[in-house]
Amino acid sequence: MRILVVEDEQHLREQIGNALQKKGYSVDLAVDGEEGRYYGTEFEYDVAIIDLGLPKLSGIDLIRALRQQDINYPILILTARGHWQDKVDGLESGADDYVVKPFEMEEVFARLNALIRRSAGHAKPVVTVGGIALDTAAQKVSLNGTAVELTSFEYKVLEYLMLRPGEVVSKTVLTEHIYAQDFDRDSNTIEVFVGRLRKKLDPDNALKPIETLRGRGYRFALES
Repeated sequence: MRILVVEDEQHLREQIGNALQKKGYSVDLAVDGEEGRYYGTEFEYDVAIIDLGLPKLSGIDLIRALRQQDINYPILILTARGHWQDKVDGLESGADDYVVKPFEMEEVFARLNALIRRSAGHAKPVVTVGGIALDTAAQKVSLNGTAVELTSFEYKVLEYLMLRPGEVVSKTVLTEHIYAQDFDRDSNTIEVFVGRLRKKLDPDNALKPIETLRGRGYRFALES
């Protein structure tokens, strides 16, 4: 995995870079927003870590510039600012997650791993396939422009499958993703959620958005 780190504070930049390298990542370090934009647009990365308070080009402007060029790798923002609006602005500019300074590197590792696992090439907040629109920022779903009311667990199942079109996802993986703790692994709750989604998204059984593969799991069958 190749990671871009954009952080103007030298000690922190080197600390993050060294820690990532010890974990086996290939790391490029940028000292300001302009250098970050150069690296971010010229090279391929699996994920980027970007500080919001950068000189020359702010972290938010850097993220917007990358997203405007359809650069889709996940972005984790670093911020020392305590106000919730700064975090919201960073996420709405196109970032995927954030860590507030000071932080433990284990938290950074965990969030990076989660971003890499969830990444499916969709950086923009709204993903639309076959008339189904998934707004990952607002966590809302619509069908042909009409809002579809989903429970939080139904949304999580749909999001996980929809961001991995064509990929077979086991019931175990879905359970690990939607629950904070490992429970109900052998129950039929996932089957219940999938059944509800089919009724809400495909009441006429015409789209067939979610396919069941016996003994293997589920697959989002619609193509973008």
